Amino acid sequence: MAGATLRDVAKRANVSIRTVSNVVNGYAPVSDGLRARVQEALDELDYRPNLIARNLKQGRTGMIALVVPELDVPYFAELAREVITAARAHGYVVMIDQTDGDGDRERELLGRDSRATMFDGLLLSPLTVSAEELRARGNRIPIVLLGEHIFNGSLHHVAIDNVAAARDATAHLLGLGRRRVAAIGDQPYATGETAQLRTAGYRQAVARAGMETDERLIVSTPHFHRRLGAEAMEALLALPEPPDAVFCYNDLLALGAIRALTRAGRRIPDDVAVVGIDDIEEGQYSTPSLTTVAPDKGEIARRAVDTLLESINGTAAAPAEIVVPHRLIVRESTVGEEADSRE
Repeated sequence: MAGATLRDVAKRANVSIRTVSNVVNGYAPVSDGLRARVQEALDELDYRPNLIARNLKQGRTGMIALVVPELDVPYFAELAREVITAARAHGYVVMIDQTDGDGDRERELLGRDSRATMFDGLLLSPLTVSAEELRARGNRIPIVLLGEHIFNGSLHHVAIDNVAAARDATAHLLGLGRRRVAAIGDQPYATGETAQLRTAGYRQAVARAGMETDERLIVSTPHFHRRLGAEAMEALLALPEPPDAVFCYNDLLALGAIRALTRAGRRIPDDVAVVGIDDIEEGQYSTPSLTTVAPDKGEIARRAVDTLLESINGTAAAPAEIVVPHRLIVRESTVGEEADSRE
């Protein structure tokens, strides 16, 4: 029935218009039997809610924002696709912006009042804002943090367990018999929390293998970019005792490292094995293909969007750390042609 209304659905299901509205919008609990009856009527009449009218009535825009540091970083592009899919399922449109890692831009977004925005809530992947600034933020537009580890109980935060992810990546290399495993991507400063967590996981894996960490094998980078991965790998190859494996804190660093190793005539993985984190599509088609720790980007998006919409609707639980699963994907950069049977 084209253009079916709530009244049409209520008449078909023999319930009140309020009951249909509760089922459609999730405003109040409805028994399973009643919900099934209403849903059957919705399906039969091919009911489509008027989202614009609903949003105007609720004083909302029907849009949420996703703000990331760099849109040209493949991980964020792939995550954005998943966020759009998750939001669309709830009838929301996603606005996308980037901060370029600029602290003033991040603070400006955090300080916004809902009346001064074109969106109802914000998914933010911050790089520079501090825990103290989050505590001082006050009650403004609903926000869920993504990725970077900034959590003090004041906001919802969705991320993988960075310590465990780094530990799994390093343990994989050590389990292959590698004994000089390097780490590329440490950021030993106040806002480098994600990198510091990955360094902690690296150190844990080395210690569990009964070895001592060689500090010369840990190379810092200000960003997680390909060029910096290549430069770090070149520095490691110049050591008197170069590494026989390297754990990179994201796939872009790893791809840069692979480029530097190839230029230096080192065989991968025979001479040096390489692991990254993020499972970007580019890593599947590099030569060799890249072993990586894959965060469940679809689950990150779904949990983040669901939590943000609950915050917008006033039904969210207390702010919490939401940890999303990850898995190790073994490819050619650590096991060579064996990867075909271990993907």
